[in-house]
Amino acid sequence: MSDADQDPSSSSVTSNPAFDDPDYRSGIVELLGLLSSGEIIACERLAEDAKMAPDLRTKVEIAAMATSEFGHFVQLRDRLVELGEDPYARMAPFAATFEAFHAKTRPADWLEGLVKAFVFDGLAADFYREIAAFLDAETRELVLETMSGTGSSEFVIDAVRGAIEVDPKVGGRLALWGRRLMGEALSQAQMVVAERDELSALLVGGVDSPGLDLAQIGRMFTRLTEAHAARMDRLGLAS
Repeated sequence: MSDADQDPSSSSVTSNPAFDDPDYRSGIVELLGLLSSGEIIACERLAEDAKMAPDLRTKVEIAAMATSEFGHFVQLRDRLVELGEDPYARMAPFAATFEAFHAKTRPADWLEGLVKAFVFDGLAADFYREIAAFLDAETRELVLETMSGTGSSEFVIDAVRGAIEVDPKVGGRLALWGRRLMGEALSQAQMVVAERDELSALLVGGVDSPGLDLAQIGRMFTRLTEAHAARMDRLGLAS
């Protein structure tokens, strides 16, 4: 048996010179653990939300979103295994943070669940797309692929806009809900980055660029807020 057969991480690490830097490698492992944890918990929450669906079509669409999240989780988990890491150990530090976020933002009905999935999915994609700019090409591709969304945007938009047409009062309630979600999600993102040194290091000193300073991080969060406003507009909701 060769050394590569004995160590599943050896071939991937040696073929990617970025991992010669142990600090960078630690940051990537942290990021993959964070993403994996977020995806599996999102899958679980969407499966729960599907129970509130008013009809079979809506139930199936929400279940499909959950399935997409699980597929992303599998990709991330498998990459951690390739790196010789225990994916569940790497996910564990983030579980409480995601659970706390979902506990604070538990939807009251299926429409709030759809808005939450749409808003949080989009915000996560935007946030990790920003971070991906500082990653090696291989990791960047994985992050962008797994953060590409659940493919359900048109269904969510049609469902929310249709509900507003039936009852315009729904729009005001969901707009307030969207603002609350954005505030909670931004707070969570800022907290995670601030508390995890390895993730902070990825932002301030990536592979292909010098990273972000505090002013640039502020502008990044401004861009995230603007993208959220555009998503809310697509839903027919004022941000």
